[in-house]
Amino acid sequence: MSDSFDRAPDQTRPQRAPPSSQDKIPQQNSESAMAKPQVVVAPVLMSKLSANAPEFYPSGYSNYTESYEDGCEDYPTLSEYVQDFLNHLTEQPGSFETEIEQFAETLNGWVTTDDALQELVELIYQQATSIPNFSYMGARLCNYLSHHLTISPQSGNFRQLLLQRCRTEYEVKDQAAKGDEVTRKRFHAFVLFLGELYLNLEIKGTNGQVTRADILQVGLRELLNALFANPMDDNLICAVKLLKLTGSVLEDTWKEKGKTDMEEIIQRIENVVLDANCSRDVKQMLLKLVELRSSNWGRVHATSTYREATPENDPNYFMNEPTFYTSDGVPFTAADPDYQEKYQELLEREDFFPDYEENGTDLSGAGDPYLDDIDDEMDPEIEEAYEKFCLESERKRKQ
Repeated sequence: MSDSFDRAPDQTRPQRAPPSSQDKIPQQNSESAMAKPQVVVAPVLMSKLSANAPEFYPSGYSNYTESYEDGCEDYPTLSEYVQDFLNHLTEQPGSFETEIEQFAETLNGWVTTDDALQELVELIYQQATSIPNFSYMGARLCNYLSHHLTISPQSGNFRQLLLQRCRTEYEVKDQAAKGDEVTRKRFHAFVLFLGELYLNLEIKGTNGQVTRADILQVGLRELLNALFANPMDDNLICAVKLLKLTGSVLEDTWKEKGKTDMEEIIQRIENVVLDANCSRDVKQMLLKLVELRSSNWGRVHATSTYREATPENDPNYFMNEPTFYTSDGVPFTAADPDYQEKYQELLEREDFFPDYEENGTDLSGAGDPYLDDIDDEMDPEIEEAYEKFCLESERKRKQ
């Protein structure tokens, strides 16, 4: 008993066996064999992962692409197929260009009845007016389908049914603009979607020209009237967003037709700022909008060349002119009427080309043999060209 207990530690330590004739390593290679490191085999760990486990998708990832590539057979209804595609576009708007063609082809094989086309229009409309960031993408989608869906039932094609759906909401604009907060919020989403439709929905004429829908232009004008007639803060904010989005295009179109609708809208905005009980922040937004419109909606036209630009016809003529200061600290530029007088006074007061810096370094070049050899006179040809340049510049400034 005690003898076995004493031997127990020896049993736990491996004993090195003496070499014998039964060793498989040849004697002549014994040195090389001893030089090789012993390979330690790690224990094999059994994985709990299964090849039959369901495929993993990160949070928020849409597996629409995989289902889409398999075809629409995986979707039991048109509604589920379209809604999945709309959600996919909402999450990944960059996929529009690569997937819209296949989506339209699939719809052409599926949307074959009036009811199916009506359902398609309603699904897109609801997505565009309920998801804040989908109005632009929804308008692009509507424009593409209006040109690529082949079905054209007696009830109307895709574009006609879409405009009919918008008209349903348009007809209750006055009630919606003065409704409760939820009603107004839904109305504002419709207004901005209609603005995106006006910019993106293209109508091709018989001779191939592309125009915008005039009916939408008229509708936007009336929607603005409804918003300004009920000058609550959220209504006014919606009007500002709509005008920032479509103002330049609307004004250009109205001007081509000889209309002054934008002048009337700006006058109405100014009246709201003076009379309405809206918040200070909203009034600032309205004033900024008026300022934006006065600058041609932030557009810079480069139609006129530099030769034609004058202070009278180019508001940016003096934009890059330097700013100077009088002895009293009053700033002035070349746009000031008495610029020449102030600038001459500045030249007399300041010595812009001193011969010495404050530390005493001579900048005149006196005593420098290289600089002394330089002739101060211009070459006759260069001098003549310089005089012509000065005369031409002065003539342009006086025009």
